[in-house]
Amino acid sequence: MQPEAKLIEIQNATIWRGTTCVFDGLDLEIAQHERVAIVGPNGAGKTTLLKVINRELYPVVQDGSSLRILGLEHWNVWELRKHIGVVSHDLQQRYTPTTTALEVVVSGFHSSIGVHGTLASRVNAQQLEAARATMAELGVESLAGTALKSMSTGQQRRCLLARALVHEPDTLILDEPTAGLDFAASFDYLGRLQRLADDGCNIIIVTHHLNEIPPAIDRVVLLKQGRIVADGPKFEVLTSELLSDVYETCVRVAELDGYYLAYPG
Repeated sequence: MQPEAKLIEIQNATIWRGTTCVFDGLDLEIAQHERVAIVGPNGAGKTTLLKVINRELYPVVQDGSSLRILGLEHWNVWELRKHIGVVSHDLQQRYTPTTTALEVVVSGFHSSIGVHGTLASRVNAQQLEAARATMAELGVESLAGTALKSMSTGQQRRCLLARALVHEPDTLILDEPTAGLDFAASFDYLGRLQRLADDGCNIIIVTHHLNEIPPAIDRVVLLKQGRIVADGPKFEVLTSELLSDVYETCVRVAELDGYYLAYPG
């Protein structure tokens, strides 16, 4: 990994998801230690972009096109997971309901879904200790032996966050982090993200809800139908004019204590 390499460098990329061309000629750079929100309506390409960054999808190989993560075009995916932690609803849904909190968190060391079967024998005492310590930091240590099906959505989400943080990645990527959470759980979760950012964690949030963007985020990339329509400081991108155009409805925006709120125009 190059010391000064960009976190993400995408140049002239064509990206398909199934039979749909989501991006054509995409250019995007995100520096290390940047805190970015990728915002847009459903179908804008947010989840596809997340899967590209996470090496679940790849651009079409063609002249003049490139994709580099931390300066490298080719990664062992398992090695990349040590640098980037991901929390998403899709990942949460892939766990069986009987998986315990501790199994979820420990699986972060192996980039796996749980630690069942032969993988369980590879879990060592140091990993268990680190998992329990991370769970304690997030207030879910008492759930170590509790199955996901017996937890609230907020508790499950904190377990997934612990999974992403257990190997101390440089970057944390979150896809719609507060979806399905009530006010209390949502505010608690956003507060934890703000503290992680204050501690120096690089955070990328993928969302279409402005209130999910903590004050620490200072750059917003706004997508519409596979195009970047705006990219810059939060206060310049999260405007009524731009959001009304992108969401094709009248949107008004208010800012309060660093949080942005959208409401009908």
